[in-house]
Amino acid sequence: MGAEVHFTAWGLQGFYDAPLGAVTRRILRSRLREIWPELTGQEVLGLGHAGPYLRLWRRGAARLVSATPVALTAGAGMAPWPPDGRCAAALVEEDHLPFADMSFDNILLVHGLEAAENARRLLREAWRVLRPEGRLLAVVPNRRSPWALLERTPFGHGQPYSPGQLARLLERSMFTVERREAALFIPPFGLRPLLGGARMWEAAGRSLAPRFGGVAIIEARKAVMGLIPAEPVRARRVRVAQARWIVADGAARPAARAPGGAAAAGGAD
Repeated sequence: MGAEVHFTAWGLQGFYDAPLGAVTRRILRSRLREIWPELTGQEVLGLGHAGPYLRLWRRGAARLVSATPVALTAGAGMAPWPPDGRCAAALVEEDHLPFADMSFDNILLVHGLEAAENARRLLREAWRVLRPEGRLLAVVPNRRSPWALLERTPFGHGQPYSPGQLARLLERSMFTVERREAALFIPPFGLRPLLGGARMWEAAGRSLAPRFGGVAIIEARKAVMGLIPAEPVRARRVRVAQARWIVADGAARPAARAPGGAAAAGGAD
């Protein structure tokens, strides 16, 4: 049946390394690419645990940054991102992002909103660092789905939302909802017959039961009409993940630590 997934950066990494996680990643990448087929020349922030999906736009984007809230690390650090090339991963406080106002064109929010201590504050920070008319793509557990009930996947942790609840939360946080989607209609079990029929499950679910996908996906645009400009916020110093390697029983795995000093997050190659 599968063990409970620990909702930490390393627990999430372990889930995506397992068969069910690999299928989940493939399904969600396909849906995200449908919504954002390319982001050529754009500056993109991945917030939460977005590393498994940011690579979709690695070739065309001007800059990609993966920001993981400190609360997701449980004191164990985080994996550097990308796994190869110049590191563009940072540990952040979810309600105090270390980026200047209007730093990004797009934000991908995955494995972040459901775990936030204060979802409104997180979204307010996302709004702040987005440029005018910038776009946010939020992926959250759907409370109507079996995925939200089982702790063996990351989508069974934290606060799930119905599509309507998520849309209202975004609208109250000064975003304009532009598109609603759903994904993960495959049952949340790592059985080979189910995993092998993932495409069939997704096609049938989208046609017959779109309200019961494992995740709700909403694209929203930053609303700026009628707002009074605030004083700009300068970029703050940010801890950048640095890779080190642990070798045990002949298998290597990456670990990461935040150095004592602070450095600015760089772009991805």
